Amino acid sequence: MLNFNKSLSLIFAVLGVSGCLFSGDDVFAAKDKTITIDPASSARIINPIDPNMIRTTEGASSLDLETPLRCYVNWHTQQMITTLPYNMKAFNLTRNGVDNPLPRFEVTGFSFKTMPAEKALLKLTKEAGIKLVAKDAPYPSISAENLRGELSEVIKMITDAAEIYYTYDAEAKTLTIGRKTNFTLYVPKSRPIILALLDVMRGAGITDVTTDWSDYSLTFNGDYELQKKIQKLLAYFESNPKLIAYDVSIFKITPQNGKNDVDWQKMLKVFDFGSVKTAKTGVIGRLLTTSNEINIASLRAFLQGQATVDQLAEGKFVVPNLWMARFDIGKCAGSKQPETQLSLLAKSSLMPQNRLFSDITLEGRDGQITQFDLRSKLGENYLIIGIPDRIIGAKPQNSQIVVFIVPRIIKTVKKQVSNAM
Repeated sequence: MLNFNKSLSLIFAVLGVSGCLFSGDDVFAAKDKTITIDPASSARIINPIDPNMIRTTEGASSLDLETPLRCYVNWHTQQMITTLPYNMKAFNLTRNGVDNPLPRFEVTGFSFKTMPAEKALLKLTKEAGIKLVAKDAPYPSISAENLRGELSEVIKMITDAAEIYYTYDAEAKTLTIGRKTNFTLYVPKSRPIILALLDVMRGAGITDVTTDWSDYSLTFNGDYELQKKIQKLLAYFESNPKLIAYDVSIFKITPQNGKNDVDWQKMLKVFDFGSVKTAKTGVIGRLLTTSNEINIASLRAFLQGQATVDQLAEGKFVVPNLWMARFDIGKCAGSKQPETQLSLLAKSSLMPQNRLFSDITLEGRDGQITQFDLRSKLGENYLIIGIPDRIIGAKPQNSQIVVFIVPRIIKTVKKQVSNAM
């Protein structure tokens, strides 16, 4: 049992510098310097991107293993509620990379006051003859008094307090610390679950994820904040959670016969009264909730009466209840057009009597385009209209973006056997 008098207290630093190799206290004596850049000279040293630069070929870059699962929607046999069994024990979050055991040294009475974590670790490892590499120091400042235990235990207390990771290379006698590390997350052999986890990670801004579809694992770089978020999500699956699946189709419409707009008011004549249940106004565009009379086929027929209709993409994404998920439209687009830069974000909460409260956001590369929050019932569809194409620089000037969304519910049930869907 370790004994220490005071808990580690954190004083968070906000500066960031490149990685450094520490071998003595003199490293920390460097003073801040002010650097002034002459705009004229900086213009001379910034080189434009060479259009002839050799890059990965477009065909190889466009290969996406998610496409068969992500980019197909069966509009004819949609089930509003489905049940998904899964094996809870299949979830496992592990760290990757070489991490040798630290030397068996006993630490007694190690104390320090308000210093960056890398400096505290330098004081600790210097006597053991271990070099310290800080990849992205400085780290949060911490204080501790009378830490005791094996070297590995004390180092872990310090790194945990500073929310950084460490690895040890025994051959080089080097301890490396950094804010991020490489993880692999193993999940049950369930396509909706792995899609949900991918969509949640993208909703959190983590896009550099390698998916292994043979063993249902996700490999990515993450920090303590992301690790806690993933662990919270895994804990959430202990309670047999509900997932919300969204089937999506995105159209580009261009009014015919020289018209500048589509007469959406005609929907109220073409479809029965009450088929359009609500109309929510956003910063740009409107979101309609509709009955299933306005489905993918009837919507296309209505639009073709007034406009040229091009389907840009269709696909699906999955979000756990109360979490945020992201669907990048370009992942399911057949060709590169300006509209394929768009992303759809959704966060929904399930309410009594199969009602949904949803937050739907449409984003471009430069940020949010529009956002809607709405209350709906299961079985109602969403239709985003009135988004002018020119907002993202697309042509012709009178073309518009239309997004059709069908939300569904997936109920999960824990089982002790793995399931492939």
